[in-house]
Amino acid sequence: MSLVRSLETADIPAVAGLFQRVFRDSDAPPPAALVTYLRRHYLEAPGCDPEIAPLVHVSGEGEISGFIGVNALPMSHEGRKLKAAICGSLMVERRGSDPMAGARLLKTFLAGPQDLSFSETASEVSAQMWARLRGVALPQYSLDWVRTIRPSAFMLALASERVGAARLLSPLAGLVDRRLRRKMQENELRWSGVPEDWTVKGGLKVAEIDQPGFAALVEPLTRQFALRPDWSAEQLAHIVAEAARKPEQGEAVFASVLTPGGVPIGAFFYHLRPGGIARVLQILTAPGQAGLVIDCLIGHAARRGAAGLRGRTQPALLEAMLGRRIAFTHLASTVVHAREPALVDAFLAGRGFFNGLAGESWSRLVGGRFE
Repeated sequence: MSLVRSLETADIPAVAGLFQRVFRDSDAPPPAALVTYLRRHYLEAPGCDPEIAPLVHVSGEGEISGFIGVNALPMSHEGRKLKAAICGSLMVERRGSDPMAGARLLKTFLAGPQDLSFSETASEVSAQMWARLRGVALPQYSLDWVRTIRPSAFMLALASERVGAARLLSPLAGLVDRRLRRKMQENELRWSGVPEDWTVKGGLKVAEIDQPGFAALVEPLTRQFALRPDWSAEQLAHIVAEAARKPEQGEAVFASVLTPGGVPIGAFFYHLRPGGIARVLQILTAPGQAGLVIDCLIGHAARRGAAGLRGRTQPALLEAMLGRRIAFTHLASTVVHAREPALVDAFLAGRGFFNGLAGESWSRLVGGRFE
């Protein structure tokens, strides 16, 4: 008879093989780097909680046929300490022999000791499973956004994801973009791109900073949220460092936004490959400063040569984004489950901080490689 139980160290090679076959569509043995990362990420990293553990589905033959990745996230709600759990990879093999394996994994996870359960990468099928188990989708947290900076390079970057040889046209795209952007007026808002003369009001200064400098800004710039992460310094430093280690996405860029008097009102973190579309993992802003911080991000990425920007929304950023020629799409849903309605209500009202560092996408399992 099949069963669901907590992940053990001895299970890691089998889980890595499952990950390789389900998510990477490969029958090759999993790379040693993937095995090492899974063990570290789920069982050894700062913040791991043995009471909030990943789960495996073991078939009647004793083989691991399913897995749900789980990471603990300490949080606070209006000063009260909470335990949250982030649901990551949910994968099942040979569904025909046990079609309820995925549902059993998710049900067992949601029945755990945590006060809150989240996922920011729920597919349509997964979101329906959450809903049947009293989970709630969060539309304002479930949108991906895109901002074009260099239109020709932007389209070329999209094309090169399917046809690598398209990169050979980069010099021509660069020439076209320079001519187009020079014709735009200063700070002109266009869907097609960003002018070369892009300035930010108020004399704000953007300063590139290191990982510890960015981590130090997280707490003061999320203080306004009623429901927010309560990381230890060690856990946050680990998350930021792991998030930065995605060389396939390019250089990790951290920056702060300062007033003329040197007071930080925002910060951002993105990955950039020259001429590519920068992946924004996190935008932090002081209350009422979202528009200016987004303008600073756009200008900084433009100066660094980005073709465009893409990232995940938060409700605190949406209003400012609507007026800045940013397009939105839905790729996956952010979902939440809690026994206390007040906790879900905080997210529905946009008063919770989630996605990015407080989520799954910082992990190297999202967008990382292990060859």
